[in-house]
Amino acid sequence: MQTIDQLVLDENNIAFHPMMGNSYQLDGIAKEIITLLKYHKTKDEIVQELSSKYDVCKNDLYIDVSDFLAKLKVYGLV
Repeated sequence: MQTIDQLVLDENNIAFHPMMGNSYQLDGIAKEIITLLKYHKTKDEIVQELSSKYDVCKNDLYIDVSDFLAKLKVYGLV
């Protein structure tokens, strides 16, 4: 099981990892990305879904999602 699957998300945009004992403050988009990752969506699928909801250049969104995924990797969550 991926570490991301173990995160518990709450209504206040807090992600808690019970096995590691860590909490992370998220913004709304970060929470959406993590939720999509928990559904095993790929980076391209995440970009597609977010671009259909928000008026953002798809290229910029791809870069932002890539950066966020890189940060998750640094924290050992993906």
